[in-house]
Amino acid sequence: MALLTQAPRGTQDILPADSAKWQKMEDVMRQEAHLQGFGEIRTPVFEHTELFLRSVGETTDVVQKEMYTFKDKGDRSITLRPEGTAGAVRAMLEHGLYNEGLPVKLYYFTSCYRYEKAQKGRLREFHQFGVEMFGSASPLADAQVIALAASVFQRLGIRDLSLEINSIGCPECRARYTAALKEYFSAYTDQLCETCLSRLERNPMRILDCKSPICAGIAEGAPRMLDYLCEDCSRHFEGVKHSLTEIGIPYTVNPTIVRGLDYYTRTVFEFISTATGAPLTVCAGGRYDGLVEEMGGPSMPALGFGLGMERALMILEAQKADLAEKNPCSVFIAALGEEASFAAFRMAHELRLSGISAACDVNGRGLKAQMKYADKIGALYSMVLGDNELQTGEAVLKNMETGEKHTVFIGDGFLEQFAAIEAEDDLKRDFPQLSENKE
Repeated sequence: MALLTQAPRGTQDILPADSAKWQKMEDVMRQEAHLQGFGEIRTPVFEHTELFLRSVGETTDVVQKEMYTFKDKGDRSITLRPEGTAGAVRAMLEHGLYNEGLPVKLYYFTSCYRYEKAQKGRLREFHQFGVEMFGSASPLADAQVIALAASVFQRLGIRDLSLEINSIGCPECRARYTAALKEYFSAYTDQLCETCLSRLERNPMRILDCKSPICAGIAEGAPRMLDYLCEDCSRHFEGVKHSLTEIGIPYTVNPTIVRGLDYYTRTVFEFISTATGAPLTVCAGGRYDGLVEEMGGPSMPALGFGLGMERALMILEAQKADLAEKNPCSVFIAALGEEASFAAFRMAHELRLSGISAACDVNGRGLKAQMKYADKIGALYSMVLGDNELQTGEAVLKNMETGEKHTVFIGDGFLEQFAAIEAEDDLKRDFPQLSENKE
């Protein structure tokens, strides 16, 4: 029989064997965020479309080409979130979190949706770990956010990352830069792609981010934002660089980084890996000092980043990192007969209530099939219950790795016996010389 359907293009299922890797990454990210004083926020998967039109920018590829937008039954325009910052800003303002003291520091795990060409490292449904900090204009805040990402990568064991930073200035110095870009690119209108021609008048900085080889080649000779920074923006950028140097985080200044969303100001940065072959941006972010006010809040500096979970996992797998925490069944209780099946079921339940992973047969299989299943699920110990064991109140607990057997009670006292046997086996595994000496 043919499958009714398959997962939509650009999406993927995360199966149990892989979800353990995701949980490990999430644990590391959550621990690092808590260490640095960030609290978790969870926002809806969809928002009113105007939120993204205003925040992301109507001239961006995200808004023009990639958003999943539809009308709901109330004829309201709704959009699946294409990124995490806009929803976090909306929630921070709607619930007045800024009244609780500044800076407000938030983190989130979020799924995002963009309709673009599905390929390795670029999905239509993807996941991000993001952080946002509201209420600090200090370059120290920039350095802390960058350092948080760097610490996550270090704890995960991701190697050979390069940090690239740039400043794209404030609205005042950017206006001068925009005029210089228009003048420069106007000499190439006969060569620019159709998309970049539309960007020329509305937002020429977007041309610097074009993936067309022709446009990218033209952009190589374009003016650099760093040459147009005002005194305040220049001083701020120097402060970011000095702060990173103070805490030993190496970086490279890349004047071509502009980021793909309109809300960015001043500092922008990217962590790039070549572990999978071509350069891959795994984390990116920066400042968006005008966005909070643009969305109806008070004038408030802000910054953050988004870290691609799928991309981080791609890099770890390319490095052959062992992320999966093995969580096997501690005890599998096989049963022979109906009465023994109920006893095994009750015993497994009591073990789980005590915090011990336990399983028993629920398919009515024979003993051989039950033991084969115990091996498949990686049970550390197995035990067989039958009429004889129920009569005597004792059974044999077998170490599935070593084959060693222990006679144990199956009623009161089993938990204590099992804990003692498990501790002894752990000691033998960690210190095999103790077992040799004992012999």
